[in-house]
Amino acid sequence: MSDLERWRAQTPGCAAVLHLNHAGSSLPPDVVTSTVVDHLRLEERIGGYEAEDAARDRTEAVYTSVAGLLGADRTEIALVENATRAWDMAFYAVALQPGDRIITGVAEYASNYLAYLHLKATRGVEIAVAPDDAEGALDVEALEALVDDRTRLIAVTHVPTNGGLVNPAERIGEVARRHGVLFLLDACQSVGQLEVDVRRIGCDFLSATGRKFLRGPRGTGFLYARTATTADQHPPFVDLHAATWTGTDTYELRPDARRFENWESYVAGRLGLGAAVDYALEIGVDRIQTMVERVGEGLRARLAELPAVTVYDKGSRRCGIVSFRHALIDATTIREALRAKGINVSVTTETSTRLDFERRHMPDLVRASGHYLTTDDELDRFVAALRDLERTG
Repeated sequence: MSDLERWRAQTPGCAAVLHLNHAGSSLPPDVVTSTVVDHLRLEERIGGYEAEDAARDRTEAVYTSVAGLLGADRTEIALVENATRAWDMAFYAVALQPGDRIITGVAEYASNYLAYLHLKATRGVEIAVAPDDAEGALDVEALEALVDDRTRLIAVTHVPTNGGLVNPAERIGEVARRHGVLFLLDACQSVGQLEVDVRRIGCDFLSATGRKFLRGPRGTGFLYARTATTADQHPPFVDLHAATWTGTDTYELRPDARRFENWESYVAGRLGLGAAVDYALEIGVDRIQTMVERVGEGLRARLAELPAVTVYDKGSRRCGIVSFRHALIDATTIREALRAKGINVSVTTETSTRLDFERRHMPDLVRASGHYLTTDDELDRFVAALRDLERTG
């Protein structure tokens, strides 16, 4: 049995669906599901607090696993409910004042940009958007030209939700370090399909999720907070986990990244996240990246053979997310028709990345995202299904 056959055999969903929605929520391997269910059964038998105590060492090991995935120290990892909460905890910890500047990019995700707009309205911060370069990635030279003495934060999305672009995170990190500006990287779509090393990137914060390319449970996420940065950042809210009540009028924050957590957590999910990370590390993230990039390019090549299809992915470096429109069939119709055939894709709209959609005048797009589990046969079946939709209308 080949490695690919073994990975697919360990993923029950592969026998049920043709899954091209790993950028939405991936198919978990059976070890992830069994890890979550086994802990829930333990809670059922002995109680939630008691089960947590029994799993303490395994839960602690998750911090080590996530740190190893990112090239970080375990004290720099916070486990939280999802990538949005991870990102929010970092963003709202930055004490932005009226007139402070945030620099972001054209492909920024809606939840992030809404937070910028919120602080623009409530605190009077300024939002500066760095343009794309000729190939569609964030223009790093243009970004650096926007940096001034009012710039407090560079916050960009590594891989946008609506296409295969990979933004040049390491070069952005060089700019941030050169100017002494905080750098927050949204790596929700990149962790699990690409090698992501926080030391090489040079970011101060990085947010990610478990449910996408890491193939972990929903309701899990994590935040990397660089030690030198964390010491100066106060979380937007604290509880008895993030801080210790030291006196009637005093408290003391945790010295590590767990100051960004809160007390109540999804213990079974955390254990499942750890199982997913360990599974990826066992395969090798460098190997995963090579395979995912091959799947993405293989799908783009096949779609290029369909005259009615236009692929909207941009950038000189692209990943496993492929976005396209069909000239004859709208995106939602394609998604629903394919789902009826056991094929999963998603639809991305302007509300998710409005700046990019408006500047490129894009319609709703079909987003197909493969993974290292995706076979050439599945890509052929997917394109054949699209051809069938063209014929049947």
